[in-house]
Amino acid sequence: MVASSDLDKDLIRELAGLLDETGLTEIEWTHGERTVRVARQSGPVVAGAAAAPAEVTPPTSDPASHPGAVLSPMVGTAYVASEPGAAPFVQVGSQVSEGQTVLIVEAMKTMNPIPAPKSGTIRQILVSDGVPVEYGEVLMIIE
Repeated sequence: MVASSDLDKDLIRELAGLLDETGLTEIEWTHGERTVRVARQSGPVVAGAAAAPAEVTPPTSDPASHPGAVLSPMVGTAYVASEPGAAPFVQVGSQVSEGQTVLIVEAMKTMNPIPAPKSGTIRQILVSDGVPVEYGEVLMIIE
């Protein structure tokens, strides 16, 4: 018989692996009354060897003032991939070119590609797939 805490650890490891694979910043699993939520930290990772060095970014006091901030040009829903189940456009550590699509924001049933404002490396992704975003909200940081 497997202890409940062992199952919890295995589930958390599996969900953390999905975060790495998909580039998402947060994932939640619910079964009955039991809910497990795993989120990627926006600051330095203090514990856990699973995070790659490229993913450790010091927190920015105001991400909107960062010169590599990618801002939402509209109110809508952010998507990290072209369709459900597809690979994300970018992940933390991805190299991007200016003009390359890094996200999609759906507004009024129109899919609007969000281009990288400059070439560089994705350092932070600050939105999860399918979340509502506001005009001017920081979506990611490119350095």
